[in-house]
Amino acid sequence: MAYEVTLITGDGTGPELAEAARKCVDATGVEINWDVQEAGVDVMERVGTPIPDSTIESVRRTKCALKAPITTPVGTGFRSINVYLRQELGLFACIRPCKWYPGVRSYFSELGVDIVIVRENTEDLYAGVEFEKGKPETAQLIEFINGLPSDRKIKTGAEETGVSIKPISVSGTERIVRCAFDYAQKNGRKKVTAVHKANIMKYSDGLYLATATEVAKDYPDIEFEERIVDNMCMQLVQKPELYDVIVLPNLYGDILSDLGAGIVGGLGVAPGANIGPEGAVFEATHGSAPKYKGQNKVNPTALILSGMLMLQHMGEMDAAKRLEQAVADVIAEGKDVTYDLKPNRDDPTAVGTQEMADAICAKLKG
Repeated sequence: MAYEVTLITGDGTGPELAEAARKCVDATGVEINWDVQEAGVDVMERVGTPIPDSTIESVRRTKCALKAPITTPVGTGFRSINVYLRQELGLFACIRPCKWYPGVRSYFSELGVDIVIVRENTEDLYAGVEFEKGKPETAQLIEFINGLPSDRKIKTGAEETGVSIKPISVSGTERIVRCAFDYAQKNGRKKVTAVHKANIMKYSDGLYLATATEVAKDYPDIEFEERIVDNMCMQLVQKPELYDVIVLPNLYGDILSDLGAGIVGGLGVAPGANIGPEGAVFEATHGSAPKYKGQNKVNPTALILSGMLMLQHMGEMDAAKRLEQAVADVIAEGKDVTYDLKPNRDDPTAVGTQEMADAICAKLKG
């Protein structure tokens, strides 16, 4: 029986990347009925919203989407289309593998880095509970906080002070930490590291750390440790090979997932999965690169590997393994790859987006 999957084509380079990823997933032999939907600045110009209701309804129906990069329109009231999708669809967990593939340029190539970042998607400073400077409600909030029986005060005036609230809950933390441990068990991982700043933010990050420590007791077969976020950044640069699955609150997860991508060669090889109880959206970590739109130039690896994560999520483990191996083989050979994967970015033998995807398809079919 065929799987139902929403294909969100995005904008900028999104449509050509979506085409490349789609044909590589299809080349595995897994039968998929693709429901093609739009999002981003292109559809915004026609219908007045970057996220049409039809797109959201499609993902709710299929419970699975492969999403090409999207540009968040400026000045439309949308803070982030990606954040909106995660919150609207209840996608509480962002899973971003950071794995080095032979042939990708990296200062850490000799270490064989293979880290998975598990980021909480709904809480923390990205919850969007913000108060603008100079607004009456901001003044009310500051006055309320300063009137509490605490020595912690906001000492600058409301006319010059913006405030962002950082909510972290027991239930939200339990859910994301358990997701990290379940991922570790399912994928043969040995260790989970919880990252925090509990030494400073004792009632938010402190709660996160205490809750993570309790959840870890339910997984005695998986090693558990904790790291302060600034130290974790240093550790990843000094000795990334020591880490396996890393679970973090929203903001730290956003930052460290890009750091992890940099360690293994950049966003061009960084896939991502956003998972919730009612569905999942798989996406490349990088943006839409509109300046390269229509040039058949950008690296399709990240979205193709996101398709690989989608196949894993479906339980099509053999197809996922074959797709990842085909990608790895093409990159290692270094012949049919885009300019950014060549030793010299000006190499005239570099191929385009579709040609690299075709080479991956050929590996799968060969």
